[in-house]
Amino acid sequence: MLMLVFAPGLLRNLPQPTLAAVVIAASLSLADLPGTMRLWRQRRVEFLLSITAFPGVALLGVLQGIAVAVALSILNVFRRAWWPYQTILGRVPGLPGHHDRQQHPNAEELPGLVIFRFDAPLFFANARTFRDQIRRLAAASPQPHWILIAAEPITDVDTTAADMLSDLDEELNANGTSLVFAELKDPVRTKLERYELIGPLNPDHFFPTLDTALDTFCQQTGVHWATPKQTDTEAK
Repeated sequence: MLMLVFAPGLLRNLPQPTLAAVVIAASLSLADLPGTMRLWRQRRVEFLLSITAFPGVALLGVLQGIAVAVALSILNVFRRAWWPYQTILGRVPGLPGHHDRQQHPNAEELPGLVIFRFDAPLFFANARTFRDQIRRLAAASPQPHWILIAAEPITDVDTTAADMLSDLDEELNANGTSLVFAELKDPVRTKLERYELIGPLNPDHFFPTLDTALDTFCQQTGVHWATPKQTDTEAK
C-alpha cells in the first residue's frame, strides 16, 4: 500500500505477465475449497450459487460476476419466500408439544383436525401457495372440521394475503370446514384488525396457544385426545 501511495512509478513498467501473476496469486488465496465442500454437504443451493458465481467472475469480470452472484442470491431469497417450508403437526408419544410429521412420521393427528404450519410471512407472492395448500387439506377424506394454523412463524400479513384469507375462510365455511388460528403474534393480529378482517374471520377462531385451541375443539366435538404422558401411562 505504501508503494502504491508513495512510489507508484516503480510498478508502472512491470511486464503484463508479472502483473497477471500477482493477480492470479491473490485470486488463488481467495479460493476457499474447504468452505465450498462444506457448502456442498450442508447447503446445496448456496454451493450452486458459489459455483455459478465463479465462471461469472472468470468470464465476465469481477464486478459483473459479483453482480451475477448478488442477483442469484436475491432470487434465492425470493424463492424461499414464495415457496416456504410448510408442514403438518402432530403429537409424538412420550414427547411433549406438537411436532413436524415429516420429521416424526409416527406423530398422531386428532380426528377431524389438521394442524398446519406455514414458515413465512404471508404476502402477495406466497398467498396463492398458502391458499392452494389449505384447499388440498380441506379436500382430504375424511374432511377435517378444523384446519388449525400454527401461526407463530407468520410474522406479517399484507393486504393481498388478507383478502385471500377472507375469501378462503368464506369458501371453507361453505364446505363445512373452519379456518382457525393459534399463536398469532399481537402485531400481526393488530394488522388484521386494521384490515377489518377480524369479524369476517370469526373472532372465536383465534387462540393464544395450540393447546387452548385443541381443548376447545375437543369440547365442541367430543373427541378425546390424551396427552403423550397419559398415553404412556395407559400403555404401561
